[in-house]
Amino acid sequence: MSPPLRAEFVVSADRVEALQPTAAEVAVVGRSNVGKSSLLNALCGRKRLAHTSGTPGRTRLLNQFALERGGTLVDCPGYGYAKVPESMRRSWQAMIETYLLEREGLTMVVVLVDGAVGPTALDRQLLDWLRANEVPHTVVATKADKVKSSKRTRRRRELAEGCDLEVGDVVWVSATTGEGIDRLRSLLLSWVAAAR
Repeated sequence: MSPPLRAEFVVSADRVEALQPTAAEVAVVGRSNVGKSSLLNALCGRKRLAHTSGTPGRTRLLNQFALERGGTLVDCPGYGYAKVPESMRRSWQAMIETYLLEREGLTMVVVLVDGAVGPTALDRQLLDWLRANEVPHTVVATKADKVKSSKRTRRRRELAEGCDLEVGDVVWVSATTGEGIDRLRSLLLSWVAAAR
């Protein structure tokens, strides 16, 4: 098992210009309640690095973390949460799109998809948008532990097809059991190191 990533909180920003400069950055995006904060905490071996909540949609800013080995990580607001005003959802979308298109040093966007649910229409819309804008991205399926072992092969195939990917292109993880965390940690470090 690889050691946890060492990361420290840098800043919460409501616009790209308020983030600290970086040579290499990885962004994490996903719909609300996909397990984003839990995954970030598992990657870093910390319980409270990213705030977890029983209420989806709590992350409302771009939260930047500095990695000890160099580079930065940004936790983006979750998308698709219905219980906020439409104007707030639009402002989040504009902020995230501007960030993904204009951020200097952004090397990879990690798109989280709920492994137990599969890609939603919003997930597919985001993937189409990233591809249309030629933004590098990797799909990570969360909550692998929620998929019964008897259904895993089929679920992995269906999820990959739903994302227009090959089965091996999707990284499966579980913040609860630790499945796939080492692989994702290694990938994250390689994405940051490649751009430094």
